[in-house]
Amino acid sequence: MPSAHHQHASTDWRTNHLGFLLGEATRRFDARVLVLMTHDALVPLALSNLAAREQVGAAHIHITRHLPTTGARLMDLAHSAGMSKQAMGDLVDQCEAWNLVQRTPHPHDKRAKLIQFTADGLAWLQAFERAVARAQAEFERDVGRDVATVTALGLEAYASGN
Repeated sequence: MPSAHHQHASTDWRTNHLGFLLGEATRRFDARVLVLMTHDALVPLALSNLAAREQVGAAHIHITRHLPTTGARLMDLAHSAGMSKQAMGDLVDQCEAWNLVQRTPHPHDKRAKLIQFTADGLAWLQAFERAVARAQAEFERDVGRDVATVTALGLEAYASGN
């Protein structure tokens, strides 16, 4: 049975650690990127409306981040995004219904399909690039250039395993 001390111990550690803060920062950053994309005049209106109604979320950003402009097989896309093949397949189905991506025959593997951006999907990708740049500039403005630089360098080193 836990001691009385354990029952009253602080639980601040649950929300005051690097993993939690990184998750919160990622959610905030991605939410800001989506807001910026909803106001981008070059995003196809249907996609802008989906983003504005919060139909497009962080999961859809996985495709935007990980799908090469040359296309990819589902298995490779799922692996790159750190998702199961089934979960990525569901996401691709949704993005295909929204005309962000299309499945085409793979040129070298008759059994596989190549997932590629559509013209609307490429416009979405370009808007994503602009929104990320703006969100990064806002982050730098909010925390200062030095902190932004150190944060980026630290996260890059941490993510690469150095």
